[in-house]
Amino acid sequence: MKKKIQQKIASRKRKIQKRLREANRQDQGKPTLTATNIDYEIAERTQAINHGGIGAIHMMVNKLGLAEAIDRNVHVLKMHKPYHESDHVLNIAYNILCGGRTLDDIELRRNDSTHLDALGAQSIPDPTTAGDFCRRFHFFNIERLMHAINETRLSVWKQQGAAFVEQTAKIDADGTFVPTQGNCKEGMALSYNGIWGYHALLVSLANTQEPLFFLNRSANRPSHEGVIPLYDKAIALCRRAGFEHILLRGDTDFSITTEFDRWTEEGVLFVFGYDARANMIEQAENMPENEYKKLIRKARRKFAKAARRRRPKNVKAEIVKDNGYDNIRLNGEEVVEFEYQPGKCKRSYRVVALRKNLSLERGEIVLFDEYRYFFYITNDTKLSMHQVVREANQRCNQENLIAQLKEGVRALHASVNTLNANWAYMVMASLAWTLKAWAALILPVEGRCQEEHTAEKQKLLRMDFRTFLNAFIAVPAQIIRTGRRIIYRFLGWNRWQQLFFRFLDGVKACP
Repeated sequence: MKKKIQQKIASRKRKIQKRLREANRQDQGKPTLTATNIDYEIAERTQAINHGGIGAIHMMVNKLGLAEAIDRNVHVLKMHKPYHESDHVLNIAYNILCGGRTLDDIELRRNDSTHLDALGAQSIPDPTTAGDFCRRFHFFNIERLMHAINETRLSVWKQQGAAFVEQTAKIDADGTFVPTQGNCKEGMALSYNGIWGYHALLVSLANTQEPLFFLNRSANRPSHEGVIPLYDKAIALCRRAGFEHILLRGDTDFSITTEFDRWTEEGVLFVFGYDARANMIEQAENMPENEYKKLIRKARRKFAKAARRRRPKNVKAEIVKDNGYDNIRLNGEEVVEFEYQPGKCKRSYRVVALRKNLSLERGEIVLFDEYRYFFYITNDTKLSMHQVVREANQRCNQENLIAQLKEGVRALHASVNTLNANWAYMVMASLAWTLKAWAALILPVEGRCQEEHTAEKQKLLRMDFRTFLNAFIAVPAQIIRTGRRIIYRFLGWNRWQQLFFRFLDGVKACP
C-alpha cells in the first residue's frame, strides 16, 4: 500500500473518531438531525458511482485470467455482436456485486455512463439479452462454464502456500429447493412437500465456503441424485490443487454405500449420516452400557473454561410451561461405536451411534423418557467418536452457504424459464459469491502481522454477502478517465478501507 494512501486512511479515521468522541451527549431539547436547508444539483464535470469497489474486483478477474478462461471453454454464441461469452457472464455477476437483485436491475447499470466508463465498456448487455444468453445453454455448456471457473480457482488456491493444501479438504453436498410461482417454467415439478420448482444440488469446499459444482433438477428428484460424478470431480479438483487428505461429508441421503469401497481404495475419507434402521438401533441397544461415553460438545468445553455470563431469561420456555405445550427436553448425549458392513460393501466400516436421552414434558409434568439414536458411518480410523459427530454436525454449516446463495446473492432463484437456463444462471450468479471468496484468499499474509492478517482473511471469508457489499463494494468513488488509466477516487471512508487496499496489493502481486 502506498504511504500516501495509508496516511489519508489514518487521517480520516482519526477525524471520525475525534468527531464521535467529542459529540455532545447532553439533551439539547431538539433532535440531532438538524439539516433543513437541503437542495439538489446535478454535477457537470464530476462523475461518480456508488459501488467503487467493483473496479478492484474487475482487476482481480483480469489478473486471474477468468474472462479468457470463460471465452476459451464456453462457446454459446455464433457471432459476437459485440459481446463475448465472458461479457455476459461477468455482466450477471457484476450486477449482483453492485447490489442488483434481479436481471432487470442490469438496466440501471446499462444506463449509467459512469458505470460503463468505470469498466471501460461502451455498453453492456440489457436484461432481455442476458436472459436470452442463459436460455442458450445446454448441459455441456454449463459443465464447460463450471470447468472454466474451477480452472481459475486452482490458480487462486496455488497462491495460498503449503499450509493451505496441508489441511484436509472437506467437500460437502446437499440439495435445496428452488421454488417458483410461474406456470411456464420448463422442467419444474412438485416436490414431496408441495413446492413447485426445482431441486438444486450444491457441492462446495467447506474450508473456503466456495461453491464448486451445481446441478439443477426437477423438484421431485431425490436429494442425492447425480452427486457421485460431482463428488468425483470435486475430489479430482482438490487433488490437482495439491490436497493430500480429502473428506467427503453429507447427510443420510448422501450415504451411498455402492461407492464406499472405491472411495476407500482411492484414499478418500468420508463421514456420512446413516439411516436409523431397525437393525442399527438393535445393535446400538445391545452394546454394553459401559462402552457408552458422554458426548461433550466443543462449545461446552470452551465455555467451561471461560467466565460464565448470566443467562437471559428464557421467555419461550416459560410460555411453553405456562400453556401446557408438549416439549422435548434433552437430558444428555452419549456415543458408542461398532463395526458394520453395509449390504453393498465388501468390507466393514466404523459406525458411531449417538444416543440422545430425551424427556417429553407437558407443562411441568414429565410424560415419559425415551432414547433416540443417530448414526454416522466413516472410514476414518484416526478420528475419535466425538470428532466424528463434530464433523457430521459441522457439515450443517453448508446450510449457511445455501442461505447466502439464496437470499444474499439470489443465485438459487428461477429467474429464467427453462431448467438449463436457470441452472446456467445459478452458476453465473454464484460467481459473485466466488469472487468474494477469492478476494479474501488473495489478501496478503506477511510480515510481523501474520496472525492478524490470517484472522482478517477468515473474517472476510465468513462475512455475509450483503455485509461484504457494504464494506468493500458500495463505496462512493469518482471516476477519472485519463489517456492510459481509469482512476477510482474514493469519496468516502469506512473502516474496511485499509483491508481493501491490502487486497489491491494482493491482486497486483498475482502472477
